[in-house]
Order: sequence, then C-alpha cells, then structure tokens
Amino acid sequence: MTKSLTAADLVAEAQARIREVPPQRFEGGFGDAVLIDVREPAEFETGHIPGAINIPRGVLEFQVDAHPAVANVSDPALSHRERPVVLACRTGGRAALAADNLQRLGFADVRSIAGGVLGWAEAGLPLVVR
Repeated sequence: MTKSLTAADLVAEAQARIREVPPQRFEGGFGDAVLIDVREPAEFETGHIPGAINIPRGVLEFQVDAHPAVANVSDPALSHRERPVVLACRTGGRAALAADNLQRLGFADVRSIAGGVLGWAEAGLPLVVR
C-alpha cells in the first residue's frame, strides 16, 4: 500500500523543486516580473502586496491555456511563459504548489515569496488594504 501524503508533505516536495526567495529580495520592486497572489478574492482584499494581481489557486493553471473551466479565457498575466512570475499566498504553501505547477507547465522563471504575505508584513514591507 502506498503511504498517504499530507498537505504539508506536498508543500515540502514542491518547495524542494522551486525557488523560494525572502520578501526582502523584492523590497525595491519586482522588475519585469508579474506578481500573482493566489489567495481567494476575500483574502486578497484583506491586504496584499503592492502591484499584485489576484488569480486564485483553484483556477491558476486553467487560466494559462484558456481551459473550459474558466470559460475559455486566459489571464494576460500568464500569456508569456518566458516572463518572470512571482507568487504569493498567506504563508507560502499555496504559492509553492502553484510555482511547482507553473514550472511543470513550462514557465521559465518562477519564484515564490517565502512566508507569503504574512512573511512580507513581518519584514515590515507595505501592504495594500482596501
């Protein structure tokens, strides 16, 4: 019988395959990278990193290739697989899973913010609150 994995196991495996970078690395901005917050819209509204766009984790991969699950629409932020992508979520877990999948989908330069939005705030970096 195969050992069952936990969500923490999946995140740890993804983190071993991706580039996680500390929030301070982006203190001066994100350059030409697109910053995607993969939390749900209600979470995003409670406070997000300046410049972030919200594409929830549940539809992220479908947004890449205009899948029928998202009415055959792709998000322009995901239209160029050569463009650097930085991902964030609340604590880093969902962003790590998303980064791993975007790499598997052929994105060349994907990074995840270590500690997520909470790590960003703990580093004293600004958040946008609506």
